Amino acid sequence: MTTPDDDLIVVSPLLLEALSVRRGLSGGRVVLAGPHARRSSRVARALRQYPDRPVAVAGVAGALVHDLKPGDLVVASEVRSAQGTHHCRSAPLVAAQLRALGLTVHVGPMVETDHVVWQPEGARLALDGAIAVDMESSRLLDLIGSRPAAVVRAVVDTPTRSLLHPATVPGGIAALRSLRAIGPALHRWAAATGDRDVLLAGPRSFCAGVERAVEIVERLLDRHAPPVYVRKQIVHNSRVVGDLERRGAVFVDELDEVPENATVVFSAHGVSPAVRDEADERGLDVVDATCPLVAKVHGEARRYARDGDTVFLIGHAGHEEVEGTLGEAPDRTVLVERPEDVAGLEVEDPGRVSYLMQTTLALDEAEEVADALRDRFPALRGPGSDDICYATTNRQDAVRAVARESELVLVAGSANSSNSRRLVEVAQREGTRAYLVDSVHEIDLAWLAGVRTIGLSAGASAPTVLVDEIVDALAGLGAVEARERTTATETVNFSLPKEVRHR
Repeated sequence: MTTPDDDLIVVSPLLLEALSVRRGLSGGRVVLAGPHARRSSRVARALRQYPDRPVAVAGVAGALVHDLKPGDLVVASEVRSAQGTHHCRSAPLVAAQLRALGLTVHVGPMVETDHVVWQPEGARLALDGAIAVDMESSRLLDLIGSRPAAVVRAVVDTPTRSLLHPATVPGGIAALRSLRAIGPALHRWAAATGDRDVLLAGPRSFCAGVERAVEIVERLLDRHAPPVYVRKQIVHNSRVVGDLERRGAVFVDELDEVPENATVVFSAHGVSPAVRDEADERGLDVVDATCPLVAKVHGEARRYARDGDTVFLIGHAGHEEVEGTLGEAPDRTVLVERPEDVAGLEVEDPGRVSYLMQTTLALDEAEEVADALRDRFPALRGPGSDDICYATTNRQDAVRAVARESELVLVAGSANSSNSRRLVEVAQREGTRAYLVDSVHEIDLAWLAGVRTIGLSAGASAPTVLVDEIVDALAGLGAVEARERTTATETVNFSLPKEVRHR
């Protein structure tokens, strides 16, 4: 580990840039490279003198797209030049740390040129996705080589305000002010660099029920002109929902937001009979994406209620799956969230009681509630097989295994995903620090400082790409050896409803 006084090298092309960066650093070494990296010998000498330090390139740049403003920061995801492309893999982690400082940050490709870019050349460069341009970053990255590197540039000019515009002077002042503010984030980034082992929990990411639900919406979008309406989120993941929205899916909270006779998909979490009745009354064309394992719990609720039981549903209040199950027999179903809730339960016939479980709970915690119910009601009966789904249990077992070998566990998943939150809790109960992140942009570099073994998983509603993006970003901090830790192999597949099967 390095200290804040010797943790990084910052390379800046111009003196004003170097002075601004220097003012915001509590340590490290700032090297003046000169315009076009003409003083690259200085950079090469510093790299030889400090062979283990990560290097940040910091200076000003010109914006190529209209949503960047003077003083905004650009963190390069890659730097393109006539000689090739440098990938800056830790860019999302750097950007997240800069945003935590209250700075406006954009992540995207940059282009290095050997001249000042004017319009319409800037517009042509932007067509390939580049968002900013400078004249040194690629050459400097050539010198830096394979060590961890980041490129942070502050915007001076924009497509509508060129370098000759009267607003260039205040734009330059805003850019230099932003460069003065980046020091703490660069120190955090430097402290997080280093080689790592990443233990990939297997199974992880999509389960069969989620794959089925997402495929249902995708097939409907392929077959019908948008929009296709979906009641609630099809699964609890912001990336999945966002991708489907861009394709034409419209997510609604209630059916009264769906036009008459339109197609509507019920989410994987299931719905109550009252919702189905409302859809029938309004003439909606329903495609049911309820997970078959959730549908199984609904069937058990109906059966127990028909038998005259009071049904205890172990789950979390407000969760969509719980609301749907409660709706199957609302007069005979009681929600129980914690073992301590059991003591106050009163039923009309203690000899006619049964229990069910939300499918995405942590098995050990759910069993604590079930045990408390059995102690209170000896006649309690339960389902013939566990309600908690195989995918939830498998992912929890896998996370438990990697947590025992890791200093830190990261779980990819959205905050409203019950199964993803349970994975974090499982890791924490093993005594390992664990965090839920909706994307790589939510990783705090402070979590990574000094950590050399990271366990990584994803909730059953989180796509595999989220894990891939996290591994890639970690590889930008140092060499990564990713190893699978597989505790179960899943072969379950659920058939699609007739409405979307291939004809």
